[in-house]
Amino acid sequence: MQSFLSSTSRTATAALTAVLLSGATLTALPSTAGAVPAGGYADLVEQVSPAVVFIEVTGKATPANATLPDNLPPQLRERFKNMIPDAPGQNAPAQGLGSGFIISADGQIVTNHHVVNGAETVKVKLADGRSFDAEVLGSDPMTDIAVLKITADVDLPTVAFGTSGDLRVGDEVVAVGNPFGLGGTVTSGIVSALSRDIRSGPFDDFIQTDAAINRGNSGGPLFDNDGAVVGVNTAILSPGGGSVGIGFAVPSDLVQTVVADLVDDGVIARGWLGVNIRPMTEEVATVLGYDAPRGAVVEAVSEDSPAAKAGLKKGDIILSVGETAVEDLRDLTRSVAMMAPDTDATFTLLRKGKQITVDVTVGTRAPEAA
Repeated sequence: MQSFLSSTSRTATAALTAVLLSGATLTALPSTAGAVPAGGYADLVEQVSPAVVFIEVTGKATPANATLPDNLPPQLRERFKNMIPDAPGQNAPAQGLGSGFIISADGQIVTNHHVVNGAETVKVKLADGRSFDAEVLGSDPMTDIAVLKITADVDLPTVAFGTSGDLRVGDEVVAVGNPFGLGGTVTSGIVSALSRDIRSGPFDDFIQTDAAINRGNSGGPLFDNDGAVVGVNTAILSPGGGSVGIGFAVPSDLVQTVVADLVDDGVIARGWLGVNIRPMTEEVATVLGYDAPRGAVVEAVSEDSPAAKAGLKKGDIILSVGETAVEDLRDLTRSVAMMAPDTDATFTLLRKGKQITVDVTVGTRAPEAA
């Protein structure tokens, strides 16, 4: 069972959601992760730990008449049954924990959307014991990334982003965070796989690692051996809620793009095409002479959408967007969503057996509900 890492105990609804995402310059460092450093990770941990923070969230009180959904699977019902108050009027404010890391000396912090979603107050505690009230600058449920801001009277310690695109399966990585509220905890492992799709959303492109991460590690950094952040720890695959060596982090290359947009105005502006799509079937791939299904088959075109205005039709097979090949549905979804609204792009289509190109001006995608 997939589980996000929030150790929240807010409302049952918030808990179930968690089970299902100032102009600072973000410096990208090359990732040269490789063998375990001579003498272990002590120097690296000493370098990065001051910038890793622990997040405490207070949400709205649980309604006294709250109940668990009737269609909740038995294993989830057992886990969350104690989050529903038994006595009428028992509605203490909900609490949650998570992790994050400081990316600018003036106090910008990256964490997960699900850590701060629904929060009424957010407190950030530094490794040296200092504590600050935090403001949520922006939050993106589609990538599960959020940016906070704290204000201190001195420059704060920071960590920098690395380039997740340079990672290779087998590279050593280190996770630092606040599992189960224990405080600063360090674990190490390797990159187990890249570009994992765990079906949590259209931007699934996770780094998989066997570094032990647990509830409360949500939003914490995944470092390479140079101390650069190559991922944000976000989800685990776990039968019982604890680490079994299968964790997932949002790649830093995606995080940097989202963070820059959130810092700019607090919202994400994404492109919109206006089509319903489905995968190509094996039978169609065989008829077309492909070794395997590829592309995205257009099921329907929304009226007055960018796709309709460009002349896309039901039955078209979208093969590429610009220079990006569409091998599966998420390639198309990600390519379009990452475009700025009003961007012009050339789409390569297969229509009635003939390959054609059409020029599309993408629109603006409606904001996602949290």
